Amino acid sequence: MKIAASCLSVSLTLLLAACGSNPPPPDWQSNAHGALQSFSSAYLIGNTRVADQEFARARNEIASTGRADLLARAELVRCAARAASLEFDNCAGFQPLAQDADAGERSYAAYLNGQWQGLDANLLPQQYRALVSASAASADKSRLDDIKDPLSRLVTAAALLQNGRLTPAEIVSATETASAQGWRRPLLAWLGVQAQRAQAAGDRDAETKIRRRMDLVSTPLP
Repeated sequence: MKIAASCLSVSLTLLLAACGSNPPPPDWQSNAHGALQSFSSAYLIGNTRVADQEFARARNEIASTGRADLLARAELVRCAARAASLEFDNCAGFQPLAQDADAGERSYAAYLNGQWQGLDANLLPQQYRALVSASAASADKSRLDDIKDPLSRLVTAAALLQNGRLTPAEIVSATETASAQGWRRPLLAWLGVQAQRAQAAGDRDAETKIRRRMDLVSTPLP
C-alpha cells in the first residue's frame, strides 16, 4: 500500500505499521486508510459534511479491532488537519485515548499543539526533529521552507504560531502553501491571520486587499 510522505502519512504510517505483513492487508485496514485519506482531503477543501462522514467511517473500521491505540493514531490525523487550519482544541479526540498511545504518539500530539517545552525531538517523525531541537536550544528562526510536504509545513506553522515563534514571512509562506494546494479551509484561516496583522498595523490598503481575497475563497463560483 503506497503512502505519500506527508503529515497525514505520518499518522497513517503509524496506523498501518501496527498490522503490516506480507499478505494483503485485512479489509478494515484498507478501508480505514482510504477513509482517513478522504477525510483529510475533504476537510482541507472545506467539505465538512463529507469529512465528518469519512472520519466516522474510519473510526468504525478501526473500532472493529478493539484497539484503542490504533484509534488514537487516527485521531492524530484529524488533529493534524485541524491544526493546519488553525482550529486548535488540544487534540480533544486524542486525549481520552492518550493512555493507550505510545510515547511517540503523545509527543506528536504535543508537537501539533505547539507544546515543545521539554519535548524529546527523537520521538517525533524525522521531518520535525531538527526544528524542535533548534527551538529547544535557542530562539533561532524556524525554517519552514525546509519542510517540503505542504500539510506538514502548515502543521508546523500552526505549532510555531501557538508557541509564539512564527515570523511574518512564515505567515506568508503558510498562506501561499495553502493557496497552492487549493485548500480553502486553511487558506481562509491564514488569510485571517494576515488580515488581523494588517488591521493591527493600521495598513488599511493591505487589509482590504486580503479581505477581497478571502471573499473570493469563501464564495465558490457558480
